[in-house]
Amino acid sequence: MKKPYLEAGKIVGTHGVRGEFKIQPWCDSAAFLCKFKTLYLDAAGQNSLTMQSLRPHKNVVLAKADGVTSIEQAEALRGKILYISREDAHLEEGKWFVQDLLSCKVIDIDTGEEYGILDEVIPGVGANDVWCVKSQTGEETLVPAIPDVVLETDIDAGVIRIRPLSGLFDGKERVVRDAD
Repeated sequence: MKKPYLEAGKIVGTHGVRGEFKIQPWCDSAAFLCKFKTLYLDAAGQNSLTMQSLRPHKNVVLAKADGVTSIEQAEALRGKILYISREDAHLEEGKWFVQDLLSCKVIDIDTGEEYGILDEVIPGVGANDVWCVKSQTGEETLVPAIPDVVLETDIDAGVIRIRPLSGLFDGKERVVRDAD
């Protein structure tokens, strides 16, 4: 089941004396986080912050929320994890939330062999993300998240179908035959 509220960042400090605070975004970009008018202080969406402003600044987002008017009030928020509502988030086709990908079964599209579960997403290594797939025995394999490898992603079924690069999982040459 998909979580209705997703972790989006952490409040890491204050900015100025009028209640602004700094958010370390856990999104692909600070600009994505800046699109939200409401951020939540809990995974159940019960405690919200109505945002007056959000703007990227270096590697953080500078934020101003209703009711937070002093440095002391902003400091009291330091260390809090912020969440976004899934309903407020709009992703491009072929994009997923990392939290939805984690724990999906990773299966060979050609043989049906299950390699393990997606345990971690390492962002932007080179030109693409790298996925860490953990087998049932605990062995980890790094898989490039590129279109030639990741062929189908079904979040609702909890399954990712891949065609691994030759030797990626077993050190053996893989032969893939085209269906005639």
